[in-house]
Amino acid sequence: MFSNKKVQKKKSTTRIDTLVGRQTHMKGDIHFSGGLRIDGTITGNIIADHEDALLTISDHGKVSGDVRVPNVIINGEVNGNVFSSEHVELAPKAIINGNLYYRMIEMAMGSEVNGHLIRAQDSDKSILDVEHEVFDEKQDFQLEQKS
Repeated sequence: MFSNKKVQKKKSTTRIDTLVGRQTHMKGDIHFSGGLRIDGTITGNIIADHEDALLTISDHGKVSGDVRVPNVIINGEVNGNVFSSEHVELAPKAIINGNLYYRMIEMAMGSEVNGHLIRAQDSDKSILDVEHEVFDEKQDFQLEQKS
């Protein structure tokens, strides 16, 4: 009647293994696994090395660079593209100045995405490897005044 098989629980992605403090400014790319919480400022790309990784950017956190993680909770500011192969949660103070590539998304009232929202197919895990090209709009649209 009862099975002897133990039900395996999925590893929790809410734990924090690494914390970048509020008064901390880091420059350079960050590769991580597990949980990473950012309360400070990061200038560089953030890349998860494991499929269960979770990035949390608090309301004081700021990232200038691309974010490539499976799961992300944003309540701060990201100046760059965000690539998420699993779940994105945008809290009320979230600001993304760039494109957001996602599979599942939750957005609270007040959150901003100043770019495109691009949904990936459910089976598409390669979203973290999507390449993009940045155009310098200032160079393309220069006006000359002729006398």
